[in-house]
Amino acid sequence: MSKHYGSIAFTDAVVGVQREYGSDGFYGRKRVQGNAAPGIDALTDDEREYLAERDSFYLSTVSETGWPYVQYRGGPTGFLRVVDDHTIGWADFRGNLQYISTGNVGGDDRVAIIALDYAHQRRLKIFGHARVVTVAEDPALVKSFANPDYSAEVERAVLVTVEAFDWNCQQHITPRFSAAELEPHLAPLRRQLADLQAENARLREGLGSGDPAAR
Repeated sequence: MSKHYGSIAFTDAVVGVQREYGSDGFYGRKRVQGNAAPGIDALTDDEREYLAERDSFYLSTVSETGWPYVQYRGGPTGFLRVVDDHTIGWADFRGNLQYISTGNVGGDDRVAIIALDYAHQRRLKIFGHARVVTVAEDPALVKSFANPDYSAEVERAVLVTVEAFDWNCQQHITPRFSAAELEPHLAPLRRQLADLQAENARLREGLGSGDPAAR
């Protein structure tokens, strides 16, 4: 947990529940620490490496009605990038044209992100302030987030100034694996199957020809 995460997440209502269940002593110290040193927390190499390996994350924004809105964002591995010690960003690909997250950020720039690594049961939670950058505003910046190997249209870029983050516990994360994560394990099995099929074909051919060596 970064220094200022508790000062954002642990509101009075949250502290009241923590006190009820006995975890206020542990988390209370983290909240006091964050309040005593106002500022934002710098990302470390751990966060940089982790985010560079992600191909998806969940983004939460706040609407003008006060309702939270959670959206899944996906793309090629590495489309979510660490720009500098305090900033992350990604290409905003054309989707269903609802633009709810984009509109929400225009009214309230506060966002929360959760990036999951299902295969290794890890998750990183981030608080930050988002800014949408259009092609008209900064074409070079938007282009820098595009991936030439990914055909989706990049409509804009999103930059998030990170306020705080927390590495959450592994409990209750169901392991799941993408095709890319499974491929190193499946490829040898495919080769083995192909070899066995070829051997079987040779044996069948030998039996059909009456070759004693195939019997």
